[in-house]
Amino acid sequence: MRLNNKIVIITGSASGFGKGIAKKFTDEGARLILVDINSRLLKKVSKSLSQDYFVADVSKSTDFNALQKYAYKNYKSIDIFINNAGVTHKPKTMEMVTETEFDKVFNVNAKSVYYCGKYFVPKMKKKKNGVILNIASTAGLSPRPKLNWYNASKGWMITATKAMAIELAPFKVRVNALAPVAGKTPLLKSFMGGNTPKKKQAFLSTIPIGRFSSPQDMGNAACFLCSDEASMITGAVLEVDGGRCI
Repeated sequence: MRLNNKIVIITGSASGFGKGIAKKFTDEGARLILVDINSRLLKKVSKSLSQDYFVADVSKSTDFNALQKYAYKNYKSIDIFINNAGVTHKPKTMEMVTETEFDKVFNVNAKSVYYCGKYFVPKMKKKKNGVILNIASTAGLSPRPKLNWYNASKGWMITATKAMAIELAPFKVRVNALAPVAGKTPLLKSFMGGNTPKKKQAFLSTIPIGRFSSPQDMGNAACFLCSDEASMITGAVLEVDGGRCI
């Protein structure tokens, strides 16, 4: 029960890594507000875990502001915020990525972190306590070809994590990131440019440990970084990648 009675918001928690983190945090005693744009899946996960939920598009300021109002009205204080929601564009050369695709990637992957800072950091600073965890990617550390602007968005998130950590450390607010390799999530097909056995094997060949990151892997790592066991860790980027970045 390392997170007993901690109030936690997890974005993108209707599937994939977010769902895995939500499951682990529930097992550790946390009280969650699950956030996702997919209301159908979100309600299903919420019911299965007996946790609260809030439907929102994290790329929109109005939705983030509404989430903030809901959270503080019903829970008074937020202990942990996990920026997990993310999207990618399909593998293609950088000049072939449309402006619409580019904007979507940065609005979801980067601007949502800005909104977290705008709407949730002030109360964490005032309380002088809080944890923010950003779900980045090995793509931000060791970019893959033809995922150019997705790579860049995750590199942005890693730098944002460090910038937030150094600014918020005097207020006892810790900020860290996880950098998973691709996992069995809705984004996997897009990363690989298809879902054939050949493409899957080619992708796996770049991961020394020989498998994808799992939602359970992410839940375990997130639990540690968000718990009091990691009270001296801030500004870190923990690679959950089976050796991909070595």
